[in-house]
Formats: sequence, structure tokens, C-alpha cells
Amino acid sequence: MSFFPAYFNLNHKETLLVGGGYIALEKLEKLVDFTKDITVISKEFSEEFSSFAKKHNIEMQERPYVKGDIDGFDVVIVATNTVALHKKIFEESRTSRILVNSVDDTAYCDFIFPSYVKQGDLTLSISTSGASPAFAKRFRAYIEKLIPSSTESFLKEMKALRKTMPKGRDRMKFFEEKTDKFIAENFKQ
Repeated sequence: MSFFPAYFNLNHKETLLVGGGYIALEKLEKLVDFTKDITVISKEFSEEFSSFAKKHNIEMQERPYVKGDIDGFDVVIVATNTVALHKKIFEESRTSRILVNSVDDTAYCDFIFPSYVKQGDLTLSISTSGASPAFAKRFRAYIEKLIPSSTESFLKEMKALRKTMPKGRDRMKFFEEKTDKFIAENFKQ
């Protein structure tokens, strides 16, 4: 079964990342685009991971994961090379409402990380439901090249206009026409 596509507001949601190597760094680089409420636990941290985490003021605890570490967190990402730890943390989370992602192991995931493009308020995500992260990554790069550089400023303008116009059919028509014009001017059809 495929994963349901959804966008979550991670503000004021406590996130735990277990792992301190290359894969964990990839996840941390994505997470900081959306939240800074992140704690990391790992037996050891790569130099690159430590440097990035310190730059973003991420709390790091250099120690092994122990049962109960997930308590108080809303989201847990397990990014280690130890499948048994992924399974252990996932099973521990089943008695709570904590959402878990086990990197490269969809059997122990409540959600997955899509490949995504983020330009200001525009976020596009691509997922293969874990079938081929390489395809999702390469397809994301392809899509990213198609997005006009003026998109961010267009969306800022639209956001400002939405605050000034009353809701209703006329507003909807105005925004649809403005969007159609932007697309016609910026995308070859």
C-alpha cells in the first residue's frame, strides 16, 4: 500500500533523530527546513554531522539509544545502520501516538521522507512509497529545473493579496486568472 501524501506543521512538535552519520545528516538537512525543535541521540557523530548540527543549534546527545528515549517526542526518525534498533524503536512507539520513520526500512515507518523541492512557500514532494528513492531524487532534480525563479516572488504577492480580498467567487476567479497568466508566461505548453 502507498503512503498518504500530507504536509505537517512541525512547529512546536518535538523531533528525535537517532543516528549521527551520513544518512542521519541527510535527514537533518531536510528537517531544519521545517523545524529547529530537534534532539539527536547517537553513539557517535561524524565530523560533518556535528558541524552542521552545531551551525543550526541542534541538541546532540552522544550516547547509545535507551528504551524510553522516545517519550515526550512527537516524531522520531531512526537513521542508523542497525535494523534491530529500527525495529526496537518502532515497536516501542506502538503504545503511543509517536510517528516513526525508519530510514530505508518501510516496514518500520509510519511516514516516509519524500524527495522535495522547496522555494519559499512552494513545496513539491515526490514519493515512490519507498520503491526507488533514487528515482524520486532524480525526478525531483528534473522538476526543480522547470520551476521559474520568479515563483517565490509570485507566491509572496499572492499571499499578500489574499489578506486584502474578501473570500468568495470573485476572489477565487481573480486568483485563478492571475495564476493562469503566470503559468502561461512562464511555462511552455
